[in-house]
Amino acid sequence: MRGWRRARLTGRTKQTATGRTLVFEVPRWPGHRPGQHVDVRLTAADGYQAVRSYSLAAPADGERVELGVQAAPGGEVSPYLADDLPVGAEVEVTGPLGGWFVWTPQEAGPLLLLAGGSGIVPLMAMVRARLASPSDEPCTLLHSVRSPDDVWYAAELDAAAAARHVRVRHLWTRAAPEGAARPVGRLTGADLRDLPPPADCRCFVCGPTGFVEHAGDLLLAAGYAPGRIRTERFG
Repeated sequence: MRGWRRARLTGRTKQTATGRTLVFEVPRWPGHRPGQHVDVRLTAADGYQAVRSYSLAAPADGERVELGVQAAPGGEVSPYLADDLPVGAEVEVTGPLGGWFVWTPQEAGPLLLLAGGSGIVPLMAMVRARLASPSDEPCTLLHSVRSPDDVWYAAELDAAAAARHVRVRHLWTRAAPEGAARPVGRLTGADLRDLPPPADCRCFVCGPTGFVEHAGDLLLAAGYAPGRIRTERFG
């Protein structure tokens, strides 16, 4: 039965200047599928409440729940969660939520993931689930991001890229590291070449609305079936 559950913050990791990983302990957490999200509720001393949605960044792992929080400038909730909520403090969560933008390792076929900025968070749960599965089917992550300083999960993605069936490619939009072969710029049709064949590939796209709409158009133009493209947007 879904309802609000107490969630205790057990850890916080800096991902970027404004992006954080928050790990909570949630007693009797029912589990979830990669791609789902939760609602987080904060209650002030005077009873005022605020609720926001955050993506789950890792596959189900008992009572451990990992979220990705991007602090929004002037935001009411995200800056507090990102930097001020003390470790050991409690909030409330409900979920898991969402049944469309989900994937499980039991689903056969190649996987193509397109992330814009912090849109990588729910897709990271899929990458981790694919790495933990025995499947050798290809998994490709294209991460469109401003600069190397804005990459979430940098070390983990570098390690994932060493797996024989996982491919990670960063698409720098404003500043590229020295020696990068691809010029900086937004995602283009050329970035979709040499990817899993469209026929049986499942595609997941997450990011700001403009990125998701642009990426969806490119996937359709490249021959990916509309019924195999799932999108999640924000902003």
